[in-house]
Amino acid sequence: MRHLTLALHPRHAACLFEAREAGADEDDLLQVAPEVLGEVYFRDNGRRAHGLEVELKDLVDLEFEL
Repeated sequence: MRHLTLALHPRHAACLFEAREAGADEDDLLQVAPEVLGEVYFRDNGRRAHGLEVELKDLVDLEFEL
């Protein structure tokens, strides 16, 4: 289990908030979140883990705030 606390760059956070404002439901956001988290946390904004695909499974809690 991973516990992540990240400060997302505004361009990454914007992807999530724009999807939500466009009417995305929880399932839709769970399609956007892995790409954003993959880029920021695992691929370190293109500095490592090139081509790594991220999948969110068995979530306990997922929360975003400003």
